[in-house]
Parts: sequence; structure tokens; C-alpha cells
Amino acid sequence: MGRTGTAAGAASADAHRPAPDRGATPAEPGGTPPPGRSRPVKAAGPAEQPERRIRLRRMPKDAQPRECSVADTLELVGERWSLLVIRELVYGVRRFDGIARNTGASRDILTSRLRKLEANGIIRRERYSDRPARYEYHLTPAGVELCDVLLVLMKWGDRHLNADDPPVRWQHSCGNPVSPMVICRHCGNEARHGAHSPTGRGVLTS
Repeated sequence: MGRTGTAAGAASADAHRPAPDRGATPAEPGGTPPPGRSRPVKAAGPAEQPERRIRLRRMPKDAQPRECSVADTLELVGERWSLLVIRELVYGVRRFDGIARNTGASRDILTSRLRKLEANGIIRRERYSDRPARYEYHLTPAGVELCDVLLVLMKWGDRHLNADDPPVRWQHSCGNPVSPMVICRHCGNEARHGAHSPTGRGVLTS
């Protein structure tokens, strides 16, 4: 009864102990910018290189991946948790616990994604509590530009996945429901219908 009773008592005490306030993420790793500052958007840094090397090892030996800004962007935000973090910041949910609750991400995954987004200049932190130190997250100008991506994704999902009852409807300042469309800034026509003749180092001929 000695050791077992002690363990049971400790477990019971832990169960009734108030949960700590987790408004802030764990200590930032080395190289993370100070609160309120962010680095320019850049390609995946050293922290992401092992994951990238694993993917490259899984490619066929004769693979020659096309150089492309789409691929480079997906290195940073090409999985659901990163984009859902940005979605929550658009809604005005800026604290760790709220983002975790509304995305369903585990705390360790969310911490990793927030660090990656901050390190690459997509979000920034602002301190809202000194003791203990806690932060809110805000979109940088580069992060705000990704809102256009989310609007187009939402439009596609409303049309093809939730046509009968879209979960969220946004209104535009013009007085109509938001209906995003990617256009050419020069002529005003839909970009996808007029795009042709690609150039650059990412163009492959075969």
C-alpha cells in the first residue's frame, strides 16, 4: 500500500490541482526574433532542412523537381495547421489557447507552427503580459497577403464541398457577399483564362 498509495495520492492531487495558464508558448528556440520583430519571408531555414531532406530521399532517383514559387510557399504554409493559424488571426483570435481551441491542433504542433511562421516573417508577437511573459500573435504584411489565398480556398470549398450550406459567409464593404476572383491587375480579366507563355528557370520542356 505504501508506494501504490503514494502514487495514487499524487495522481489524485494532480487531478484537482488547477491547470496552469498556458497563454504563452514554451521558451523560444535559439534564433527566434525578439517579440514585436520579424524576419523577412525566406525559404525554409535550418530547422526545416531535415524534413526537406527526408522528402527528397523519398523521391524517385530520376526526379527533377520544378523550381517554383508555389513549391517554395508550400514549404512554409503547405499544411493545414499553418493556414488555420492564419485563419484564426483573420478572425481576431490572437492568443495561444484560443488558436489551439479553434483549430484543434495539439499544443506541440501549434507551438512548432507558430515558431516557423514567426521565423519566416508571416506573423509577429506582441507581449500582453509581463509576469508571466505572454504574447499575442499578429499577421505581418506578408501574412495579410495570404488572406487572399484563404478567401479563394473558402470559395472553392463553398462551391464543391458545402454547396448546400456554406459554414461561414462574409460580407464585403460593397454590400454584397464576398465573392473573390483572381484577376490580372493590368487588364482586369480573370488571370487563369489569359495566362500563357511562362518564362524563367522553373520552366521545364519535358
